[in-house]
Amino acid sequence: MSVSNIVLIWLVSLLVPASALDNGLAITPTMGWLHWERFMCNTDCDADPQNCIREELFMEMADVMVKEGWKDAGYEFVCIDDCWPSHERDAQGRLQADPKRFPSGIKKLADYVHAKGLKLGIYADVGTRTCAGYPGTLGYYDIDAKTFADWGVDLLKFDGCFMPDWHQLGEGRSICKSEQYADKFQSFAKKCFTLFCCFPGYMNMSRALNQTGRSIVYSCEWPLYEWQHQQPDYEAIRKTCNHWRNYGDVYDQWTSVKSILDWTADHQKILVPVAGPGGWNDPDMLIIGNFGLSHDQQQTQMALWAIMAAPLLMSNDLRNICPKAKELLQNKQIIAINQDPLGKQGHRTLKGDSFEVWERPLSGNRLAVAVMNRQEIGGPRRFIISVATLPSWQLCDPKCNVTQILPVYQEMGVQNLFSEVMVQVNPTGTTLLTVSPIKSNPHDTL
Repeated sequence: MSVSNIVLIWLVSLLVPASALDNGLAITPTMGWLHWERFMCNTDCDADPQNCIREELFMEMADVMVKEGWKDAGYEFVCIDDCWPSHERDAQGRLQADPKRFPSGIKKLADYVHAKGLKLGIYADVGTRTCAGYPGTLGYYDIDAKTFADWGVDLLKFDGCFMPDWHQLGEGRSICKSEQYADKFQSFAKKCFTLFCCFPGYMNMSRALNQTGRSIVYSCEWPLYEWQHQQPDYEAIRKTCNHWRNYGDVYDQWTSVKSILDWTADHQKILVPVAGPGGWNDPDMLIIGNFGLSHDQQQTQMALWAIMAAPLLMSNDLRNICPKAKELLQNKQIIAINQDPLGKQGHRTLKGDSFEVWERPLSGNRLAVAVMNRQEIGGPRRFIISVATLPSWQLCDPKCNVTQILPVYQEMGVQNLFSEVMVQVNPTGTTLLTVSPIKSNPHDTL
């Protein structure tokens, strides 16, 4: 059989619709800690034992998460990112942890984390290598899924580096361009890159994880890599992953947080409808408690990640975090918005005069509202919330109760449809509110 026929048969098989991801996980956005932004790929444990990627780092974070109230606040995952494996698979083709930095192995680390009442996450890559150059999972989906399950892993972050390049597809690329086949399959030519590079790996790993019988949250980066070529098929992504990265990595700087918010708002008509229980858009890690954001900017990230129904995966040093950052990250009212059981992602509803308003519908016909001041000069600015600036204010007919959560907690009392509520918003800061309707009492009209 010719290479052309083999490729064609493979492509046709991929056109069969995938079954929905039905693992019963991530009913609300995932909460936990992930090492990457803060600790990156620091493997020099001789020079920097406190901050290198080794088993002690994750054990210490698990200890702190229990002792310092993180677990009680809802943060349950301790997640390993890139740079944990050995550079070679074992004789059976299985991934193995670096023997010097993880001498006890991942299974023992998982047991340690589980004994604390927490869960362990791990990292792998759909391609031939991870982004840092460690062994990738291409061709090893079933083996790696079984290995992770055997170890007791509870979450997999699946990256997308070193996938086959379009120029490496050879004769398959010619088939994709062929009008003969494009005529036979709807949008065939347009989707060919996706069929070769994105669908198989991410779908195969989803299937392999489900077949292990272990509950493993599946965090994938499929749309992040496909956006470089075309708009992803979010219906297929939601059937495959529990949450998915759409945009580039967050950095410890305000411009990075702003770019994520801008991209999300620009694409919200695509992103918001696909989010919900079991599947979430992931704008990347919380960098609160690090070095690059002011306290106002940290409040903005926390508030907007709650509005966006985003996974709350911190990347910081919980062993040495300032009290203000800890208080913000453990704020029960903000976490309640993020974890709201209605499971609706919020979106930007107003942009003007260097203000943005973001809204999120909540259970009980309630509403979360974030007013963000995009100015980076001057002092606090006033913003008037009313039916003119907030169409959803209609839920205050006849009355509603307004509570300010950020920058400080304040009960703002009972309001009505014609009320005007003034808030002060610091430069680069955000005021976060909840609005709860008050049902009319029929006796009030008597």
